[in-house]
Amino acid sequence: MNSEEEEPVPIPITGELDLHTFSPRETSRVVEAYLDACRERGIYRVRIIHGKGIGTLRTTVHACLRRIPYVTEFHQGNETNGGWGATIALLRPSEPAK
Repeated sequence: MNSEEEEPVPIPITGELDLHTFSPRETSRVVEAYLDACRERGIYRVRIIHGKGIGTLRTTVHACLRRIPYVTEFHQGNETNGGWGATIALLRPSEPAK
């Protein structure tokens, strides 16, 4: 079985996404799917942990967040929530079904 055929691994939707367990090429897809799931559960503040490293993953996360229309703002974490190894994203609530 190759990586394209593997079953998705469920991750808890808690408002905190740690990207260390994902392949860098999956980053945008994982971030967007996770943020969608958070909005469905009424979670509008999400901490995305990308690590400090050289900043490549952080750059990818920020580019992804810029493309998602319901992300109202995002910023680097502070000393209590991950510093420059994490990004905090604020989401616009989903529109109620009519």
